[in-house]
Amino acid sequence: MATDQDKPEVGEEMTARNAARGMPPVPAAEGRDRGVGPFRRLVLRGATVIDGTGAPPWGPVDLVIEQGRIAAIQAVGTPGKPIDPARRPAPGEHEIDCHGKFVTPGLIDCHTHIGVPYHALHGSVASADYVYKLWLAHGVTTVREMGCFSGLGWVAQQRQASAENAIAAPRILAHPYFPAVNDMLKTIHTPEEGRAWLRRAKERGADGVKFFGAPPAIMKAALDECARLGLRSGCHHAQQAVTRMNALTTAEWGLTSAEHYYGLPEALYDDRVVQSYPTGYNYNDEYFRFSAAGQTFLQAAEPGSAKWNAVLDRFLEIGFTFVPTMTIYDANRDLMRFRRADWHDDYTWPSMWRYFQPARGGHGAYWYRWSVTNEVEWKHHYRLWMAFLNAYKNRGGRVCTGSDSGFIFQTFGFGYIRELELLQEAGFNALEVLRSATIQGAELLGIDQETGSIEVGKAADLLVLDENPLDDWKLLYGTGALRLNDATGRPEWRRALRHTIRAGLVFDVAELLADLRGMVAAEKEKEAAGAPL
Repeated sequence: MATDQDKPEVGEEMTARNAARGMPPVPAAEGRDRGVGPFRRLVLRGATVIDGTGAPPWGPVDLVIEQGRIAAIQAVGTPGKPIDPARRPAPGEHEIDCHGKFVTPGLIDCHTHIGVPYHALHGSVASADYVYKLWLAHGVTTVREMGCFSGLGWVAQQRQASAENAIAAPRILAHPYFPAVNDMLKTIHTPEEGRAWLRRAKERGADGVKFFGAPPAIMKAALDECARLGLRSGCHHAQQAVTRMNALTTAEWGLTSAEHYYGLPEALYDDRVVQSYPTGYNYNDEYFRFSAAGQTFLQAAEPGSAKWNAVLDRFLEIGFTFVPTMTIYDANRDLMRFRRADWHDDYTWPSMWRYFQPARGGHGAYWYRWSVTNEVEWKHHYRLWMAFLNAYKNRGGRVCTGSDSGFIFQTFGFGYIRELELLQEAGFNALEVLRSATIQGAELLGIDQETGSIEVGKAADLLVLDENPLDDWKLLYGTGALRLNDATGRPEWRRALRHTIRAGLVFDVAELLADLRGMVAAEKEKEAAGAPL
């Protein structure tokens, strides 16, 4: 057995494993070339505000931001009438004309990874700067890093650099991976080891913990220790662990949120305990792993049944949170659509694109035998999954927005906007979608006193949009959405997001998108010139 001296530092386990396999780390962002401010006094003039709480739009409003915080929200008139200059706040050091525009809170991605180091197998690793700019260009001002696979120390350094405005990035929360499942890197074998690991993670700056499961005694002790330490927790209930504890089990033990959908259908089983797997199933074969994963809700209790209602009510009693990340499995319903998404040519990093392709051994690259039957099963799976999420929301439960982008044909930022569309497909109205993406995400992360809604005293994490985002989430894509201009008779790409403001630092979205196109084009040119992959 390895001694303590042989073990990697807490939060660096996956980094050590990747290094041993010859996989270089994600290049950290080291400087800031975009964003102006924060200003002593920034004023947004004449905006229509959608505050993130679920309240409807209102305005016109002048918002005053001082040293990165919202200092005043002043109603300055009535729609359709001239604004009375006497009602307006004093001039600012910098001002943004928001007449006819909309201002919302910045968006919160509750399930992210800052790059995926496995892409090193297929070419150069996309830098953190590339990932951050994609998020900012799509209005994401806060991310919960779920796993810290580049190392807790690495993420903590980037978190600090972002807080100091030294890099162009969202605010970052770090949730390192708890290494206690067999199919990943396992270094924790007893409850005592788990508790000690968590204490050390807290000392090293973890905001929370990412679980994939663990033996029940270890998991129960770990969640107890998280509560003692004030660490929040999210769990991807992996198939290797879910038979001994589903999402309801861990919720009752104190888990903060369930990631994706794993563990939920297992809590809804009423005529079995273990999923019925197909003949020949092997979890390490990615095709079997994900094709069978699309059958779990098909084996669960029907919506509205006694079992279904009992499980839903119990989650509500606990006050549990779901972070479904429907976007990351969306290609399973229609692979061709996501292979040809509008943004891949200009915005998807070349090595990441190659990683998406069919390959044995690549996580999420299971397309080597994907069929119509697989897609139909996943479509049915989504209908049942969405029914639960919508019912949970309707009864007062919290459902937050996360993307898990970087896999399965989902590019950072673009995948997040797709999640907004999927929440609407599930039955959320547009204001409920925005609430999920803002204040409810902030509540989950424990930062709702700092961000997540437009209120005096909070950080100025804001979006300035040329059009009402509630009308069509597609207008938030970096590419925009293809629409017909009736005046010219020609199709055009319309995009709504103009500025992303993070703690008062103002980013021009067009500049960010131009940078991203340039980065991807330069990488393709380098590869075309014969640079080794």
